[in-house]
Amino acid sequence: MPSAVAEGIITQELELDGNPALNLASFVTTRFDETTHKLCDRMLPVNWIDFDEYPQTVEIHNRCVNIIAHLFHAPVADGDQAVGTSTVGSSEAIMLAVLAMKWRWRAARKAAGKDYARPNMVMGAEVQVCWEKATAYFDVEARYVPLHDDVYVMDPEQAIAQCDENTIGICGILGTTYTGQFEDIAKLDALVTQMNESKGYDIGIHVDAASGGFVAPFCYPNLKWDFRLKNVRSINVSGHKYGLAPCGIGWLIFRSAEYLPDELVFHVNYLGADQASFTLNFSRGSAQIIASYYLLLRLGRRGYANMMKTLKELAAYFAGRITEDQRFRLLSDAESLPLIAFAIPDDQRPSLGFDEFALAAELRKRGWIVPAYTLAPDLQHQKLLRVVVRVGFTRDRADMLIQDIRAAYDHLRAMSGLLHLVERGLTVADTEGAAKVESAHSATALGKLMHGNKTIEEHVKEFREQHEQPAARHLLHAQSWGTLTVKSGKDHSHNGKHADHHRSRKKRSGAVC
Repeated sequence: MPSAVAEGIITQELELDGNPALNLASFVTTRFDETTHKLCDRMLPVNWIDFDEYPQTVEIHNRCVNIIAHLFHAPVADGDQAVGTSTVGSSEAIMLAVLAMKWRWRAARKAAGKDYARPNMVMGAEVQVCWEKATAYFDVEARYVPLHDDVYVMDPEQAIAQCDENTIGICGILGTTYTGQFEDIAKLDALVTQMNESKGYDIGIHVDAASGGFVAPFCYPNLKWDFRLKNVRSINVSGHKYGLAPCGIGWLIFRSAEYLPDELVFHVNYLGADQASFTLNFSRGSAQIIASYYLLLRLGRRGYANMMKTLKELAAYFAGRITEDQRFRLLSDAESLPLIAFAIPDDQRPSLGFDEFALAAELRKRGWIVPAYTLAPDLQHQKLLRVVVRVGFTRDRADMLIQDIRAAYDHLRAMSGLLHLVERGLTVADTEGAAKVESAHSATALGKLMHGNKTIEEHVKEFREQHEQPAARHLLHAQSWGTLTVKSGKDHSHNGKHADHHRSRKKRSGAVC
């Protein structure tokens, strides 16, 4: 078929996807300048692994490794090359780091004539799923430190309690996926030093800085979490998150070559010269590497600092707005990623009749992708919503999102009152004098709508004349969100078909009543 026809077919299908700019679930950068697009287009034919054919691309890659290593205070002498590599996101970087820790631990156990069949890795229960994959794929026991109410990150002391002679390393997280908070890696480092000295262990720390690696150095320069701590041996960071590069680029940096076993570095010469390879993948595009270098050059330390601080200010603004009317409480804190994790207060849940998942579903009707989820194991009873502030998110957009969240909240609250009325089969007289599960305003408004003979607009006018503004607002929300459609001049008396219609609405919205 002609290329235009094929393009049209694909374009029509892609229109069913969400809008990346409104996808506030993801940490991945979705906005790029024209030069980034041009450079990526230019690099489409270049296979990064062909070192001999594309030596300057390899040189640029190595410069990126050096820049990031220095950002993380790696002990690299002037003129020396830092030890590290680019990866396909942080997942590959973490898997390589686990392999390096396991191989190094195994070699030490073999040299000492000890058993090396049962390696384990200690991490908080809030780790990203790639850690579960890495430990499962490479036959390492994952030892999870449980979380507790109002403590959403790993307790360093409990992490130390999980360690033994078979521990290959401990994971510290700089910005959790759930709430964006930083673990106390400096405290963990001090405790690891004490443990190693007292028990003769050689356990190190890997820092998962997938999200925080390009935030902390600029927003919290005095926070010690990186190679300034003696036991931090490797760090991963996602270039496509707050590194601002296109999707598909991560980095793994080692403290020194001592922590990358030679057995994991493979050499090939069938592409024209001897090449060292330390990746799970082989062929890979170069566009993200070149885009990363462009951003590092163009922005520099000052540019990244300005951008990260701006995102933090936007996050603080949104956090203040979302909690100003007490409908939500924060689970994230100010000293973390540009992220807002918030939830319905526990004391309000019984009276609302809906939850965070219902809110997320309503927001999708407006195009917003705001994830609802539960916290890590041991805290899975806690539901929450999360907004990730990225480049492209503005104060105006924050205000629009706040407005839509409140409209969705009001709409679901009104619908909960309607469902309550339908299921009880109440009449107009019942709604005027009965005690309501929901507000009297929504019950009265929706009861009259169902049993009266007026249009929504006529009811709204009547409520306003009677100074029943909340009742009028509930009806307008119901109409604007497309849940109620009432034809003029028709009888809206209660019947089974009407009730079934609204029960099906409840099921689709995900509301919990």
